Formats: sequence, C-alpha cells, structure tokens
Amino acid sequence: MANANQGMTARVHIQRFGRFMSGMIMPNLGAFIAWGIITTLFIPAGWLPNEKFATLVGPMITYLLPILIGYTGGKLVWGVRGGVVGAIVTMGVVVGAGVPMFIGAMLVGPLGGWAIKKFDQATEGKVPAGFEMLVSLFSAGIVGGALTLLALVAIQPVVVALMSVLQHAVGWIVERRLLPFASILIEPGKILFLNNAINHGVLSPLGVAEVTEKGKSILFLLETNPGPGLGILLAYWLFSKGSAKATAPTAIVVHFFGGIHEMYFPFVLMQPLLVLAAIAGGATGITVNMLLGAGEVAAPAPGSIFALLAVAARGSTLPVLLSVVAAAAVSFLVAAPLVKRAASRMADEDVSDSLEDAKASVKGMKNLGSVETIVFACDAGMGTSAMGATRLKKLLAEKGMTDIKVEHRSVDDIPRGTSVAICQKNLVDRVKASNPGTLVFGISNLVNASEYQGIVDELAAARKDA
Repeated sequence: MANANQGMTARVHIQRFGRFMSGMIMPNLGAFIAWGIITTLFIPAGWLPNEKFATLVGPMITYLLPILIGYTGGKLVWGVRGGVVGAIVTMGVVVGAGVPMFIGAMLVGPLGGWAIKKFDQATEGKVPAGFEMLVSLFSAGIVGGALTLLALVAIQPVVVALMSVLQHAVGWIVERRLLPFASILIEPGKILFLNNAINHGVLSPLGVAEVTEKGKSILFLLETNPGPGLGILLAYWLFSKGSAKATAPTAIVVHFFGGIHEMYFPFVLMQPLLVLAAIAGGATGITVNMLLGAGEVAAPAPGSIFALLAVAARGSTLPVLLSVVAAAAVSFLVAAPLVKRAASRMADEDVSDSLEDAKASVKGMKNLGSVETIVFACDAGMGTSAMGATRLKKLLAEKGMTDIKVEHRSVDDIPRGTSVAICQKNLVDRVKASNPGTLVFGISNLVNASEYQGIVDELAAARKDA
C-alpha cells in the first residue's frame, strides 16, 4: 500500500511538473504558429521564398520565442513582476547560445520569478513609506541583472551541452529507424493527460532546433497525429452502445477538426486495453512519416488536421495526410474487437456519476443562487476548458442566466474564492485541494450534453429558490 501511495504521489508530481512546463508554452503558441507560417512561406526552401521576409525567422526563434517563454514562466510564479524578471534573465541564456534556447528559457524564467518573489516576501512591511516604487523597480533590475549574468556564464553552457546530447540521441534513434517505438511511451502518457507536457515540454524544443538545421522536423508529428484517437472514436461510434456511442460523433469532430485530443482519453480509460490501439496507430503514423520523409516546420497546435497540414513542410502535405489515415485505420482495426466485446457492459454504465456527487454537494451549499462567475478549468486553460466554457454559456443563456460569467482557466490559475468550478473528473481532487470551499463539478465526458444540462438545471433551481 505504501509503495502504491508513493507511486501515485510521484505520478501526481510528474503531472504537475509537466503541466507547469506546458503552461509556459501553451499561451505562446500563437507566436510559434506565426513563426511557423513565416518559415513555411519565406525561407529559401519555402512556398514563397522571400529574402527580406525570411530575415524574421532567425530573430524570432532566437529572441522572441524564448523571451516569451521566460516571461510566461516568471509570471506563473509571481505575476507580471515575476514575468518581467523572468524575461530579463532569459537574455542570459539566449545571447550567443547558437541554438534555440527554449529549454533554457523554461528553466531560468521561473527562476527569475521565484527569486523576485522571495525578495518581495523578505522585504514585505520593511520598506519605508514613500520608497515603495523605488525599491520595487531597483530590486527587479538588480535581481534580474544579477541572474542574467549567472545565466550567461553558468546556466547557458549546461543547457547547450544538454541540447547537444538530446539532439544526438534523437539523431541516433532516427538513423536506426527506432522512432516508431516512441509510441510505447507517448501514447500511454497522453492518456494520463501528459500530452501537453510531452509535446510542448520535450518534443517541441528539440523539433525547433532540428528545423533550424534541416528546415523541418518529424518530432512535431510524434504526439500530435490525430489518427490514433480518430480510430478509437470511430470504433466506439460503430460498435458501442449507450452514451459512449451517442457522444462519439461529437467527440470525433472536436478531436479531429478542433484538435482537442483530450476528447478521446476518457473513451480509452473506460477500456484501458485500448491503449494498445493508440500505440499501434501512433507507431504506424510515425513509420509512414519516417518512410516518406515527412516533417513540420512548427508545432501543430492544437493537434487538428488543419493545423497539421498548415505547418507541414514543403513536400510533406500528402505524406502527413497519409500518416493520419494509416494511423486511424490501424487504431480502428485494433480497437474494434475490444469495443465490441465490451459493448454490453458499457451500455449499462453511467459515466456521469461525478455529476450526481456534485448535485449532492449543491443541496448542502448555501447562496448557490447568487453565483456570478463559474470557472471551467483544464490543464492549460485553453483547449478543453475553452470548449466547455462555450458550451456552458449557451446552456446558461437558454435558461436566461446570461448574467453568470463563465471563464476558462488553468487548474493552477483558478481565482481564490471561486464558488463554482467545473473540470474533467481526473482533476477534481486537485482543484478541491487548492481551492477549499469551492463547489467542483467533475465532467466525465466533455461532449455529454446531459452533464452540462444537469449543472445548469441545478443552478437554475437554486436561483429560483433563492
């Protein structure tokens, strides 16, 4: 039992670390996409080569993107003030590095935020009246400047060496045609909601470095291929029963076209053996991309078929499309018999038991009728939470509760004092632990209309009785 608890604790810490790492990348994906589009179009090997426009590629990847990451990392630790110091410190690992310093930025950005946080806490209440602004500005400058020098002489060389080792390791794997075996680790990791951490925390930094050398990278295609999830959802749509079958078509649209891969994770968790279908599909997609020489010029985020094709390197559009089709076909063939065998049992399952728990909590909670804001949370505060928030707003409007504000945020960024929060079921305990007193609704299936409708009905009933 002790070993099991230790294992669970370790997994939780890994998940939190991964979410923090991806939390530095996700808010800046727009900048990555802008860089990817400019690279795709205007470099000498691009679709529309342009020497002047291509001059943007180097400075963006060398300075803009790492500094944005460093700022975001510092901000996650200590707000805007931490972000400013994080951006300053990031310059220490960027200047003269010779390689894109994403990993360096992910290290020193939070370090800068943590350092100024500790300074502010140590000096709280000790600054003479009238000197607050002076101390605030000079402390940020001194702390940031000192850490920048440290980053330049001590941290940058270590990160450059680490990047070199990782790049050689990836090169060794690619040369020996072993890359498809990466699916054995990637696909189960995705099902455990580590997809953003794997993609943006590990693969993307290495992929960007490879793009600067070769003009494209297959590493961007290891985790983002929607084919494995599509095959599993198709199997549920055709061979399952009950709510799983009913919600599969909507999940397919959101997953494949919207790029929110979290849509198929609950379907796999209902039948854990389906991870084999995901692994088989993922390995197939990687093999096709490897054999056909496919690659992307930037991280396709979210992992939509549109995003994959938009940032495909010149000559890689058809291979990428074929890899998605092949991955979906293999995943479907492996998943179909497993789904068929479990269909009768799944038909009787109620996947919305967390809603019933939440309803019970609602009955004992006062002042629910006066709720003004509901927070829909997910790992990064962008993909699934944005989709869920949009759906919830529509249902609230139908009930005439347009005055209730619905926000989408990261689970680590839920405002203190939030009265109602909604998240995926696997995040409920984490939200409750960091937000005591908050009523938390756990959603098992993001496209199950009855779960959303049940929450709205409870809110409407509470408001009516208030």
